[in-house]
Amino acid sequence: MLAEIAIANAAFGVIKEAIGNGKDLYEMGGVVAQFFDQKTALQKKSNKNGYKSDMEAFMELEKIKEMEDHLKQQMIWAGRPGMWDDWLAFQKQAKEERERAEREAKQARAELMQTLLYCFYAICGLVIFVPALFLVLTILK
Repeated sequence: MLAEIAIANAAFGVIKEAIGNGKDLYEMGGVVAQFFDQKTALQKKSNKNGYKSDMEAFMELEKIKEMEDHLKQQMIWAGRPGMWDDWLAFQKQAKEERERAEREAKQARAELMQTLLYCFYAICGLVIFVPALFLVLTILK
């Protein structure tokens, strides 16, 4: 979790400095994406561990929210009209796509496990059936 915080803080520092030097958010797409990726990773880890009981994680998420609010203001006032709304729509679409890919990966793993289980059953059946058949045939002779 500390790595995500450090990366998000570094990315925000780069963004803030670049904006202070007169650059547009368009020119920093990779750094902005890195910031939001780390925010998402931090939220997932905090939610997995129950961030409400972990004060440090909660406070770090609050700092990230403040940074995000700063970026929001930059997109609203220094970006093109509707940039923030477009960004939110893009984030929603990207999240849905990640969730869909994750569901498909889980389904593919489940199908693979099912196939492997059927193969295991078939091998076990053959290991038991073939010697039993051989035993029955030798007794009948």
